[in-house]
Amino acid sequence: MNPKRILIAVDASANSERAVAYVGDILCHAREAEILLFCLSKTPDRDLFPDDATWQASARKQDAEYKEFLARARGSLEQRGVDAGCIETRLVPFTGFSVAQGILGAQRDGGYGTIVVGRRGMSKEEEFLFGSVSSRVVHHARNCAVWVVE
Repeated sequence: MNPKRILIAVDASANSERAVAYVGDILCHAREAEILLFCLSKTPDRDLFPDDATWQASARKQDAEYKEFLARARGSLEQRGVDAGCIETRLVPFTGFSVAQGILGAQRDGGYGTIVVGRRGMSKEEEFLFGSVSSRVVHHARNCAVWVVE
C-alpha cells in the first residue's frame, strides 16, 4: 500500500472538517499525494417519515448537504496548498452493515495506504452503547496507517 494514497472519511461534521484541515496542513505543497474525500450517504430511516415524498425529500436534502461539504472540504485542501489534481471526491450510497466496513472496503478496493477519520469524542459508555466508527476502523484496518484526528 502506498501511504501517500490517503482516504479521508468524512460525514459533514465538525470532526470531519478538522480531519480535512489536519491533512491539508500536513500535506500542503505535496505534489505526490493522492487524496480521496470519501463520504458514505446513509439514507434516513423510512419509518421516521409520514410518507414517501417527505422521506425522499429528506434523502435528497441530505445528499445535497454531503455534496456541499465535499466541495468545501476540497476547497479547504486547495487553500492549504494541496494541488487540485491530487484531490478526488466521492459520495457513495451506504448499502452495507457498518460504516466502518464501508470505509475499510473503499480503502482495500482503492489501495489506499492511509485512512484519516475524525473522532467524535464519545464517552466510554456512549461508545459501548452506540459504537464508534473511528474505533472500529482502527481495530479492523489492515496494511495501512490510520490517523484519528480529534
